[in-house]
Parts: sequence; structure tokens; C-alpha cells
Amino acid sequence: MGLIVNTSAEEWYGSMPRPAGIYRLIDKTMNDHSLQERTWAVIALGESRDPRAVHPLIDCCRDKHEELRWHAIGALEMIRSGRGVDVLIEKLRDTGEPERIRARAATALAAIGSLSAIEGLKVTLEAEAEGSALRAVIRRLLARKPAD
Repeated sequence: MGLIVNTSAEEWYGSMPRPAGIYRLIDKTMNDHSLQERTWAVIALGESRDPRAVHPLIDCCRDKHEELRWHAIGALEMIRSGRGVDVLIEKLRDTGEPERIRARAATALAAIGSLSAIEGLKVTLEAEAEGSALRAVIRRLLARKPAD
């Protein structure tokens, strides 16, 4: 019985991200790696929920590759750090971004739920020039948030 517990504990401990592992993942988000490696690293950083990943993920939100931006926004949603709010608002308001990226940024902001995140959603909702599809997404997200 003790062996099973020790084996489980070893497996659990072995699965925990080490500082060096987080830094290796952060390194893989840089441009000198393949897009596939960078994407996997971004996803893993989100799943780690490690706050050290926020700044590299912010950089990835501004990457030239749409798929990497998509996953970076999702990773920030998983980490739920207020430090990601500004870039998420930037992506939400960027009319040059595909609708799916903008909607994902809205979802991430709602998940973070800070005052600045919710305010960013409300300002976008009230923008007359904003499209009806994105406004519907934001209305739905705000309806789910508890009233302050």
C-alpha cells in the first residue's frame, strides 16, 4: 500500500511545473521556434496557471500569427491575471482582428472579472460602431457576471 501512495506522490510531484520548465516553455514562445512548438508552449503556459507566464503571453497576443494570438488569449483567460487586461482590451477593440479573436478576448475579460476588465467590456458594448455579433457576445458575458 505504501508503494502505491509513494508512486502516486512521485507522479504528482513529477507532473508539477518546475521553474526551469516554465522558463523553457516561455523560451519556446519566442520567434526562433516553429509555430507549432510556440503554440504548444502557449497552451502549456496557460494550463500551468503560472503568473510568470503572463508577460510572455501578452507578447504572444500581439504576434503576427492569428492562431498563436488565439491560444495566448485563451492562456491569459486560464491564468486570470489582471496584468493581462490591457492587452485583452486592446484585442477586443482592434477592428482589424478577426471576430473570433475579439470574442475570445471578451470571454477572457469576463473570466478575469476585474473592474477594469468589466469596464472594458461595457465600453465596447456601448460603442455605436461595434458590430451586433460582438455586442451580443458581450451582453451574454455581462449577463453572467454577478451585479456589483
